[in-house]
Amino acid sequence: MAKTTPLQFLQQVRNETNKVTWPTRRETVITAIMVVIFVAVMAIFFSVTDAVLKAGVGFLINLGR
Repeated sequence: MAKTTPLQFLQQVRNETNKVTWPTRRETVITAIMVVIFVAVMAIFFSVTDAVLKAGVGFLINLGR
């Protein structure tokens, strides 16, 4: 395999970058909003799950006293 010079490498990177289909600003904003909503929903889910498990473990511990 032939070695490439740093200049050739940068040219190849530039050519490949030009082939990328970049998302529009609207697509980026919508995706970011979806991520924030999903993170909030998952945070609520795990908080509720943690509270239920904590209450269940507390109940079981107090049951043995």
